[in-house]
Amino acid sequence: DIYCANLKSCFFLSITLLIIVTVSSLWYVKDKQWSPAVNSGDEKTSSVPFFGEILGAFKVMQRPMWMLLIVTALNWIAWFPFLLFDTDWMGREVYGGDSGGDDRMVKLYNKGVHAGALGLMLQSIVLLFMSLGVEWIGRKVGGAKRLWGIVNFILAIGLAMTVLISKQAEEHRKTAGEFAGPSSGVRAGALSLFAVLGIPLAITFSIPFALASIFSNSSGAGQGLSIGVLNLAIVIPQMIVSLGGGSFDALFGGGNLPVFVVGAIAAAISGVLALTVLPSPPPDAPALKSGAMGFH
Repeated sequence: DIYCANLKSCFFLSITLLIIVTVSSLWYVKDKQWSPAVNSGDEKTSSVPFFGEILGAFKVMQRPMWMLLIVTALNWIAWFPFLLFDTDWMGREVYGGDSGGDDRMVKLYNKGVHAGALGLMLQSIVLLFMSLGVEWIGRKVGGAKRLWGIVNFILAIGLAMTVLISKQAEEHRKTAGEFAGPSSGVRAGALSLFAVLGIPLAITFSIPFALASIFSNSSGAGQGLSIGVLNLAIVIPQMIVSLGGGSFDALFGGGNLPVFVVGAIAAAISGVLALTVLPSPPPDAPALKSGAMGFH
């Protein structure tokens, strides 16, 4: 099967790239080996288990870090449905295909998935250039939290636009035929949506980690542990969406739009909280160069 072959080829390419990056890092990056300090006398050191460190981090976290966790969790509730179902949305709602239908419907669905893959490529290109300008744009708009709030509203509008694009595609099929596929305008709108969402995605991959590094200076958790706790605010919403997204869509008749609408609402709330309750970094905090340690 050609699709299975393509999938396996992607896996092998990913494995090869991962091996190259790992070997290059181990070979070229010079890392000074850490050695524990020699204790005087008969003093004994006690090691804290991993989960004990995590619980300890929650106990010493102050309000700025808690607000960051809340905004991050809402942000990923908004993002993950689209990251999971974007190509399926292109195949079903935009192109009108069905992976479980007859040959013509499956072919139409596959065309939509291919178009979605093109949209993801455009999104990655926009993400690349946006990532290079995060620090400069952050200074222009008045700080990291304001930039994050603005792009969360862009994300909310983008997710809401999936409803409009889907309805336009549905109206076009009523006049052009069930197997006509989307019009050029609908297809261009969908691909443009993918590209525009590369802007908030670049910020999502950078700003939260930079803020966690800054806020950790005022808490006893430390930077590394604070980043680990922040990752919990990312993976837990992902697990919730993965487990409940399909069932939630089924409650409203299937399709991908219900969970996208929930994502749009979560993105809007996240944007409001980022602008209102999320504290600004202190004046002596480092610039957004800390964003270089983000998700990408």
